[in-house]
Amino acid sequence: MSMPELILTEFVPLAALTSWRIGGVARYLATVRSPQGVAEAIAFADSRMLPVWILGGGSNMLISDDGLPGVVIRMRDMHVDITPDFDCAAVHIGAGAPMAGTVRQLVNAGWAGMAWAEGLPGTVGGAVYGNAGCYGGAMADTVQSVDLWRAGTIQTVPPAVLGFGYRTSALKQHVVPHLVHGMHAGDIQPIVVGATIRLQRADQQQLALQLADTAVLRKSKTPQGSSCGSVFKNPPGDSAGRLIEAAGLKGYAVGTAVVAERHANYIINRGGATSADVRALVAHIRATVAAQSGITLEPEVQILGEEWPFSAT
Repeated sequence: MSMPELILTEFVPLAALTSWRIGGVARYLATVRSPQGVAEAIAFADSRMLPVWILGGGSNMLISDDGLPGVVIRMRDMHVDITPDFDCAAVHIGAGAPMAGTVRQLVNAGWAGMAWAEGLPGTVGGAVYGNAGCYGGAMADTVQSVDLWRAGTIQTVPPAVLGFGYRTSALKQHVVPHLVHGMHAGDIQPIVVGATIRLQRADQQQLALQLADTAVLRKSKTPQGSSCGSVFKNPPGDSAGRLIEAAGLKGYAVGTAVVAERHANYIINRGGATSADVRALVAHIRATVAAQSGITLEPEVQILGEEWPFSAT
């Protein structure tokens, strides 16, 4: 029996669905497995005049302790379709496909271009939305086109429309040309439902070694515990982690949210941390680093259901 395109569940705690393990209850959680499922979830929200949020893999976001009083869409379309073309391939991927698992699948098939993302949390849709990157690579390097849901239709757009930048895109900044953005279902921002990336054929053994090297590097730098990954973007020519460490903030805590000892650009939930704890800690880090270095750090993590206690640039 095939799975339904949309599964709606009421009053769902969101903390367990995020890597930070923080967040209140969603009034409705819409688990969608296709663009049609997205359309059905939006129609449901529209019929009840409810706001809509996109959860993705929950790896780069902070959700309000008060929860989200509308429809939270969780993308679960995980298809990976590889179309070879001599020594290249166009790979169409569903927005809900996990980054780490998808990368391993492609490497095992002998396709190069994504090994930098070994172990990267989150989904392909979220990675496109924020132009995820690390270890010398980024989504913008391989994206050929992106499928966006908007007002009941699917639009396939080229990278030029997406305005990719360092850990950002026009989608993240809500400035996609010719597309309207808003909070409610009747005027919702575009939603990534799929992407096509361009990869090259390579030696599978060499790719496996590259993948293993990336895994070792990631493990050596990633603190243990529940976190969202990097909290702040690196400022030009410097490292957010270095600046935070230089400000003497390693180990600094608000409640049970603490600046990691291994990598100062991580905030770890030691158990029971709240969104309010993290928001206060982020504000303290930002103010302390600015006072000591003159550099104002910009959060990389998205916040849902509330705002930062400062004006983010």
